[in-house]
Amino acid sequence: MAASPLEVRTLSDRLMEVVRDMILSGAIAPDVAIRQDALAAELNVSKIPLREALVRLEQDGLVVSHANRGFFVRGMSAAEAEEIYELRLKLEPEAAAKACLVADEGQRAEAARLLAELDAAAAAHLPSVGPLNHAFHMALVQPGDRVLTAEITSRLHIMADRYVRKHLENKSRHLTAAAEHQELLRAWLDRDAATVSRLATAHIEHTLHDLREELSQTADTVVTRKGQRR
Repeated sequence: MAASPLEVRTLSDRLMEVVRDMILSGAIAPDVAIRQDALAAELNVSKIPLREALVRLEQDGLVVSHANRGFFVRGMSAAEAEEIYELRLKLEPEAAAKACLVADEGQRAEAARLLAELDAAAAAHLPSVGPLNHAFHMALVQPGDRVLTAEITSRLHIMADRYVRKHLENKSRHLTAAAEHQELLRAWLDRDAATVSRLATAHIEHTLHDLREELSQTADTVVTRKGQRR
């Protein structure tokens, strides 16, 4: 019996999470086509929900499809990081500032809980850092009625996840990020909108500054290796 649309959708939801984790961990490389037959066999699923998951990941900006070539993991680049973080700078500080003024007690407690979980995961260098960082930042933005802003910001965070992991490859950086998060949360809980906007801006700019340096070094290394080929 064929699977119902609901069953396929539920399976594609789970597959999207699994494949997204494989992309973010580097288990699926960005420079080769995703072999759907092999991946479906590895995950013990059919190609239909897998393809649906890949289409949705393309919508999230993590994979790209090429006619007659299939799906590829979207490569990381300094230009993309610039665009993602510049868009976050345009949306996130103001949205968090407005949200802090209307957040209810449940939403305030949730933001504090998520930051505690994020700090613990970052200190232990767990792979859950990316999703928890996303969840914490979204907890600062979601209160209120700015639904479209929250949706766009969430998508930007999904696209930024690999860059967050890249940023935290230097193990000491989680200490700086944790201190910035704590300061930001205190201002948000105090409903100090002006300080929230200023701190959120500084936090995003700091991350982008580190990424510029790190991605520039990575590009220089790639160029050097190509130049050494005989």
